[in-house]
Amino acid sequence: MSPEVFLIAGTRPEAIKLAPVAAAMRAAGRLTPVLVASGQHPTMVTQALDAFDVQADVTLPLQRVTGSQPELLTAMIASLDALLEERKPAAVVVQGDTTTTLAGAMAAFWRRIPVVHLEAGLRSGDLDSPFPEEANRKLVGQLAALHLAPTALAATNLLDESVAPGNVLITGNTVVDAALSVAARQLPFENPAVAAAVGAAEHGEARLVLVTAHRRESWGEPLDRILSAVRRLIEAYPDIRVVLPAHANPAVRAQVEAGLAGVPRVTVTDPLPYPALARLLSQAYLALTDSGGIQEEAPSFKVPALVLREVTERVESLHAGCAKLVGTDEDLIVAEAARLLDDPILRQSMTANGNPYGDGLASQRTEQAVAAMLGLASHPAPMPSTVSV
Repeated sequence: MSPEVFLIAGTRPEAIKLAPVAAAMRAAGRLTPVLVASGQHPTMVTQALDAFDVQADVTLPLQRVTGSQPELLTAMIASLDALLEERKPAAVVVQGDTTTTLAGAMAAFWRRIPVVHLEAGLRSGDLDSPFPEEANRKLVGQLAALHLAPTALAATNLLDESVAPGNVLITGNTVVDAALSVAARQLPFENPAVAAAVGAAEHGEARLVLVTAHRRESWGEPLDRILSAVRRLIEAYPDIRVVLPAHANPAVRAQVEAGLAGVPRVTVTDPLPYPALARLLSQAYLALTDSGGIQEEAPSFKVPALVLREVTERVESLHAGCAKLVGTDEDLIVAEAARLLDDPILRQSMTANGNPYGDGLASQRTEQAVAAMLGLASHPAPMPSTVSV
């Protein structure tokens, strides 16, 4: 039997980005992928994996009382350690920068199991933004045996931190693989209002604007400014329709609904299943977003993104011109959105250079890199860079 490799997911983005890797490993036949749900966001992980017609192979029990980060981290490490002792995988793959990522890396490192960090090397340079993700990914960078960087800039960040060049490979981001495959299936929407908005865009009857504001630093007054900008854009452009998947937090959802109450051509929804979000993004004219995933996915669908954050670690999209940082300044959001809505040529030029985050082959490179680390394959060639660093 081929050696087991654990793919540990605790959040929806992790599940989305690891599912294509599991598929690539199964297809190649050299490794046995074991999808482990850490218990951090169990319902969202299950829903995300459903989009790829797969289920977690192991779901860890996790009891939360206070909801604090120390409680979450210690509980996951204890559960993962017991599982690692029982199964003894050949390697552990962690993705990104969540508490699950840190727990998986620490548990595997302590068991002397090689840690593979998928989406390695992202850096904002500010430990407070995003918090605690910037610290998490830097800590994992100290523990990983293999660093799979999504871009040349991410790889450069790792080399600048004295990571050995032989332990770094530019793979591209597996989220591009996931988005392209799921959007191509064109699964039906469960929400009729979203279906109507996307249908209008598909038939050229409206221009669709996707808005997301999920990060904690966007809540409160920054979110009020974003909502005010949406109201002004709706008033100025009768042909646009806005879809805003709201955060599940009741207070945030209430703030969104209050801020957009009575505003026409705006659909506020629960968090969307990944297939619905990917198809929605594929039909969008413009995205206003604080989501890292959407920054990575949007260029593949030729959708420019205005980033509703003061700083982003995904600067490749800024360098490539397919995204622009606008923060939560109401006037700036409106002005930059208006430029794109008024000038189709400018909009087209923003995404003319393709997607700096991937070419749809990142999962295959990841499988090859892990197999090579374990002595089962030759090392793959890195993804060609489309952005100078």
